[in-house]
Amino acid sequence: MEKPKQPSSSRRNFLKGSAAALAAFTIVPRHVLGQGFLAPSDQLTKAVIGVGGMGRNHFGYAGTRVVAICDVDKGHLKKALGMLDKGVKTFADYRELIRLPEVDIVHVATPPHWHGIIAADAAREGKDIWCEKPMTRTIGEGKRLVEAVQQHGRIFRLNTWFRFEDNFYGMGTTVKPIKKLVQSGLLGWPLKVTIGGGTGFNWKFFWVGKEHLDPQPVPAELDYEMWLGPAPWKPYNPHRVHQTFRGYWDYDGGGLGDMGQHYIDPVQYFLDKDHTSPVSVEVDAPQQHPDAAGAWRRIEFTYEDGCKIILDGENKDANVPYIEGPKGKLYPGFRSDIPDLQKKLAAFPDPEPQVTDFVEAVKKRQKFALNEENGHRSCTLVNMGKIAVRLNRSLKFDPVAQRFIDDEGANELAYQAMRGPWTI
Repeated sequence: MEKPKQPSSSRRNFLKGSAAALAAFTIVPRHVLGQGFLAPSDQLTKAVIGVGGMGRNHFGYAGTRVVAICDVDKGHLKKALGMLDKGVKTFADYRELIRLPEVDIVHVATPPHWHGIIAADAAREGKDIWCEKPMTRTIGEGKRLVEAVQQHGRIFRLNTWFRFEDNFYGMGTTVKPIKKLVQSGLLGWPLKVTIGGGTGFNWKFFWVGKEHLDPQPVPAELDYEMWLGPAPWKPYNPHRVHQTFRGYWDYDGGGLGDMGQHYIDPVQYFLDKDHTSPVSVEVDAPQQHPDAAGAWRRIEFTYEDGCKIILDGENKDANVPYIEGPKGKLYPGFRSDIPDLQKKLAAFPDPEPQVTDFVEAVKKRQKFALNEENGHRSCTLVNMGKIAVRLNRSLKFDPVAQRFIDDEGANELAYQAMRGPWTI
């Protein structure tokens, strides 16, 4: 489908300008720049695609205003409109929305099987992107999304924030002092990180699918064919969509898909693994249903340098350290067996600063702290774990080629074909 031509002085073209050019116009009235130009001091416009519970929760972040929304469920659109100013445009097909010249940012709040396609299409239309987690449902979709974002020079944010703000679950602290501790070398190397109930995390195994779903009539307000999109066709059942979609492999991946990137992304960050992936994943899990995601007992990732990330689904040891190294251990609550830890840490430099204001990142064309590259790498751990659990076998992985070694069954899931006509 032919793209509409954009005027050369459009807001979109201004945002594509260099960071240096933008910095020169910190506070400039719009009329000085010409009709349609956006000064860095001005408010950005956004569109939200997927306005169920998660999408409606993100109407109000500072520095932006909603000008358009999209959903395949008319009931969701009606609820969303009741929360917004008059004049907001509504769409049932995201492809129409992303062509709006007045939209700066597209917020993708759909189920994960749509994340890669919508975000990549938005990048091609010159939009910057705020995407919910997990970033993509497969490794292949993640690779193609990275390419699209970078090819079109867009700013991308993945919506998990623990690497740069908020207390990190049972740690009783933000991730910054954990990063400082790791890079100080006081714990030694390599490190083992355990994520489970004993260290303050909850895998939410209530996100399991039902193994026998009776076909039911599709509600009049739902475009079920569009909801499925690139996913394999399955008869409609209300448990397959909306609040309970996470329990099915075709759309997410149970508790691992739901919480995995929240838990794992900060570990990638403080282990300095943002540009690589583990070389193996070992799994202990019951046999899985081909459609409905189930629980698992243990998933263990190993990096080339010997660092490990353990996902403890059984909460076997209430006293396990969160991080264990040859020189010391760190427990929940930032407790350690290293004497005078805080005093020793004070002698080391803080971690490098991060760009954590998405609106400013868009205006100044700066890479956001959690972007398409490192977001794809932490999502790759989630997707590696899901594949190992589905196949119920341990796997070897090439972090450069981003393919499993000598296992075509695993690679078929990593690079799963989409239902036509959808593709990235």
